[in-house]
Amino acid sequence: MPFWSSLARDFRAIFDRDPASRSRLEVILTYPGFHAIFLHRMAHSLYSNGLKLPARLISSFSRFLTGIEIHPGARIGPGFFIDHGMGVVIGETTEIGEDVTLFQGVSLGGNGKDRGQKRHPTLGNHVLVGAGAKILGNIRIGEGVRVGSNAVVLQSIPAHCTVVGIPGRVVRTKEQGYPETFLNHQDMPDPFLERIESLEKIISDLREELDSARNSRLKP
Repeated sequence: MPFWSSLARDFRAIFDRDPASRSRLEVILTYPGFHAIFLHRMAHSLYSNGLKLPARLISSFSRFLTGIEIHPGARIGPGFFIDHGMGVVIGETTEIGEDVTLFQGVSLGGNGKDRGQKRHPTLGNHVLVGAGAKILGNIRIGEGVRVGSNAVVLQSIPAHCTVVGIPGRVVRTKEQGYPETFLNHQDMPDPFLERIESLEKIISDLREELDSARNSRLKP
């Protein structure tokens, strides 16, 4: 997609997904996520045409300006939105689909040191990655996947799943009632809380059985 068409979709995505956005001027002047993707699209165009040093200079300036580090080699589809943004890192061979949302502190990191090899993740369309999450290595995150805050994902994830925990594991699929929301973190399941609630129910059932057995023994 051409530069300006992609950027226009990035711009519209902010108003679609951030209820705090109030005016176009405010977004243009104060949103580091928009500054970062604008500068990245410039840098990526140069990088793709062999002008790697100017591209890296723009990338370095963007990191200084926004606190967001995106390698100019990363391929990012239109409708990309970084909310808050500080501490986001996107590696060289990362590929990101359309209408993807990242929150602050997200790392799309690589493994291995072989030049020219795919080392970073691929994210499908409509993926959401929560604050502080890490997605590492040459893995694929399927379309519509939600990655919970602070999760560490080391394996490919099929489409329309929710992933949480360290290491990341699938805890819900769309067929199990996954909500069609973008920013409602309260809809993300907590596997630890669910496990505690399950254990509490087991303990409660055991207590009832013990009380019933005790009462039976006390009857004449």
